[in-house]
Amino acid sequence: MTEQRVRWGVLATGGIAAAFTADLVDLPDAEVVAVASRAKDSAEAFAERFGIPRAYGGWDALARDEDIDVVYVATPHSAHRQAAGLCLEAGRNVLCEKAFTLNAREAGELVALARGRGSFLMEAMWMYCSPLIRRLKALVDDGAIGDVRTVHADFGLAGPFPPSHRLRDPAQGGGALLDLGVYPVSFAQLLLGEPTDVMARAVLSEEGVDLQTGALLSWAGGALASVHCSVVGGTATTASVTGSRGRIDIPYGFFHPDRFVLHRDGREPEEFAADAADGPRSSLKHEAREVMRALRAGETESPLVPLEGTLAVMRTLDAIRDRIGVRYPSEANEPGLTPA
Repeated sequence: MTEQRVRWGVLATGGIAAAFTADLVDLPDAEVVAVASRAKDSAEAFAERFGIPRAYGGWDALARDEDIDVVYVATPHSAHRQAAGLCLEAGRNVLCEKAFTLNAREAGELVALARGRGSFLMEAMWMYCSPLIRRLKALVDDGAIGDVRTVHADFGLAGPFPPSHRLRDPAQGGGALLDLGVYPVSFAQLLLGEPTDVMARAVLSEEGVDLQTGALLSWAGGALASVHCSVVGGTATTASVTGSRGRIDIPYGFFHPDRFVLHRDGREPEEFAADAADGPRSSLKHEAREVMRALRAGETESPLVPLEGTLAVMRTLDAIRDRIGVRYPSEANEPGLTPA
């Protein structure tokens, strides 16, 4: 691809699909040409809302649409393997929401499928595409705070969510971990890579999903990360990184920050703020731009959100679920996960 407009298809019509599409239609080099839902009326309403020319009442038709350059998969994560796999099999490039899949096995299958077909595949971890998070990582990598010793991150929603809500539904991969905990885990692994050991505890619902989970991740070099997620309490949703010579603090909304503060030993604190030109901190445009940049460059994965990193995060999420005893109905015969 060169500098032409990138043609997008949107698979699913929920809240995150609407938020992403709203940002897409605001980008001059992006064009949303089709949307699909299992319910045709939902697809048609979504298409009318955003001025999308084609609405499909099924995923197959969208996957087969050769006028689409890349499909954004925004279903619940329990359907990511099926939806993204369908699109990849049909030759489409894919941006798939997080958590990438239910488990590492499914993630590995999608990555193998994309690589086998030479298609682009990326997890929609918009945090990794944030200019401010990229600046933070560069500072850490350059030794601004010395060797990383500890990472802390939390993400909790107050709820309460009724048993019928998707966050409480095992069949939809419910619970705090895959929906919210993926952010703290991904933040820790952005800075430290895959942990060598995982400890975790959780409070489970009557349905068998985690209402809140805390995990302690450790690395062979001595670093530790404490991560927490909850759907029964609104947390500070902050993050911090402590090194041998300083600390970085990110205030509320650490996964889409508008600022962070660098504390270096013996120096005054330095505040780093988002550039006004980057748009609002809640913008999903950064990951859309990264996908389009990669497609035009002929890349099959993004260096900002590499597939090996996505696989490593999924392995950690599996390990946490193994420790807390959460298994989803589709994993009845899944090895390595302890039944609830």
